[in-house]
Amino acid sequence: MTSSTTKTQPGTPPGGQANKMSFARRLTWITAIATLGGLLFGYDTGVTNGALSFMVDYFGLDPLQTGLITFTLLIGAAIGAVGSGSIADRLGRKRSILIMAVLFVVGTLGCVFAPELGVLLFARFVLGLAVGASSTVVPVYLAEVAPPERRGSLVSRNELMLVIGQFLAFLLNAIIGNIWGSNDHVWRYMLAVAVIPALMLVFGMLRMPESPRWLISQGRVDEARAVLESVRPLETARLETEAITTIAEESPGRADVSLREIFATAWLRRLMFLGLGVACFQQLTGVNSVMYYGTQILEQAGFERNAALMFNVLNGVMAVVGVTFAMLMMNRIRRRVFMLTGYIGVTVAHVLIGCVGMLLPEDNTVRPWLLTVLILAFILVMQGCLGPTLFVILAEIFPLKARGIMMGVAFLGLWVMNSIIALVFPPLVATFEFGTFWLFAIIGVIAVTFVAKFLPETRDMSLEQLEESFKSRFSKAH
Repeated sequence: MTSSTTKTQPGTPPGGQANKMSFARRLTWITAIATLGGLLFGYDTGVTNGALSFMVDYFGLDPLQTGLITFTLLIGAAIGAVGSGSIADRLGRKRSILIMAVLFVVGTLGCVFAPELGVLLFARFVLGLAVGASSTVVPVYLAEVAPPERRGSLVSRNELMLVIGQFLAFLLNAIIGNIWGSNDHVWRYMLAVAVIPALMLVFGMLRMPESPRWLISQGRVDEARAVLESVRPLETARLETEAITTIAEESPGRADVSLREIFATAWLRRLMFLGLGVACFQQLTGVNSVMYYGTQILEQAGFERNAALMFNVLNGVMAVVGVTFAMLMMNRIRRRVFMLTGYIGVTVAHVLIGCVGMLLPEDNTVRPWLLTVLILAFILVMQGCLGPTLFVILAEIFPLKARGIMMGVAFLGLWVMNSIIALVFPPLVATFEFGTFWLFAIIGVIAVTFVAKFLPETRDMSLEQLEESFKSRFSKAH
C-alpha cells in the first residue's frame, strides 16, 4: 500500500511541532468536540420525556400520534445507524460526523418551527438519522484515534456525554416547564436548546483530523502518520503506522467490505452476530423505557405529576454518576467483568422493582419512595457497567475495513430493539403493571449466559492485535 499525499489534515500539527502541545490535551480536545454528537444523542432522546405532554396539548394528539413522536425518531436512528456505517467506510469518519452535525441542526430547527404534526414527525425522523449516526460513527472515530491504553476511557466519554445530554434535557424541561409552562409553545423552547451544541459540532469538526486508520485503509499513509504524530510520540506514531499498514495490506481488495462479504466470511459473521447480541441485550434491559417514560413510571408509582417531573431529574443524575464511574474504571477492569457485573446487577434490580411494585399495596406510603430508590439503583448499575462498555466493545471488536458497516448493523439491531421496547412498554405496563420488570429480569438471565459464553476480552490490546486474534480464533472455530 502506498501513500498518496503528504498533505496534513486540517487542524493537525505537523509531526515536528507535535511536541509543543500535550498529547493528552490534544486527545481531550478531539474527544470533547466529537462527543458533542453523544450529547445531542442524549438530549434529543431525552427531551421528549418532559416535552411530550406539552406537544400533546398543543396538537391535540391521540395515543397513537403521541407514540409516533418517539417512534419516528427511533426508526430514523435505526436507518441512520446502518446507513452511516457504510458512509463512514466510504467517505471517512470526519465527513460522516460533519454530515451528522448538519442533520442535527436541520432536524432541530424543523422541530422547533413545525407548524403541524406531519412536519414535526418528519423533523423527528431527520433527528433520528443524526442520532443513529452518532451512535455508530463517534465511537469508531474515538477508538481509531485513541492509543490502546486510553481507548476505553476515551470511547466511554461518548456515553458520558450521552447521559449528560439526557440529564440536561430532564433538568431544562423541569426549569422551562415551571417558568413558561403556561405558554403554548413551551415545548419549542425545550427542543431549541439543542441547536447550540449542534452548531458547535459543525464548526468544531472542521478543525478535527480524520481517523488515521481510515486514512491508511485508503492508502493515505503520510496523512495518517501526521495525525498520529499529533497525538503520540514520534516513535510510537511510526510503529503504529507500520502496524496498521501491515494489517491493511494483509487484507487485499477494496477499502470497504460489503455486507454480503461479511456474512459469507466465517470469522466476520461470528463477530457480526456477537456485536448484534450485545447490542440487542443492552436494550432488552429496558433502560430506555425508563429514560423515555420515567415521568409516567413515577406517576404510576404514586407521585403527582409535578413531583414526578422533578424526581425524574434524578434518573439523569444517576446516569451521569454511573457513566463517570465507568469512565474512570474502564481501563482498570476487564470488559467482560464489567458487562457481567452489569447484567447481574440490573437483573437483581428488575426482580426487586417487580416485587415492590406488585406486592406492596398502592396506598402504602413507602411504596413510591422504595420504587424510586430501586429505579435509581437500576440506572446507576446500568450506566455504570453496561452503557459505556457496549460502546467500547463494539468499537473494538470489528476489523478495520468493515468497522463502519459492522458498527452500523450492530446499532441497527440496537435501535430496532429500542423502538420495539419503546412501542410495547406502555401496553405491557398497562397489562402487567410493575410485573413487566420481571420479564426484563428473565431476559437478563439470558444475557448473563450469552456474555459469559461468547464475549471475548478486548482490554489492553491494540485494534490491530484484536483483529489478528479474532481472525485466527474464529476462523479455526469453523
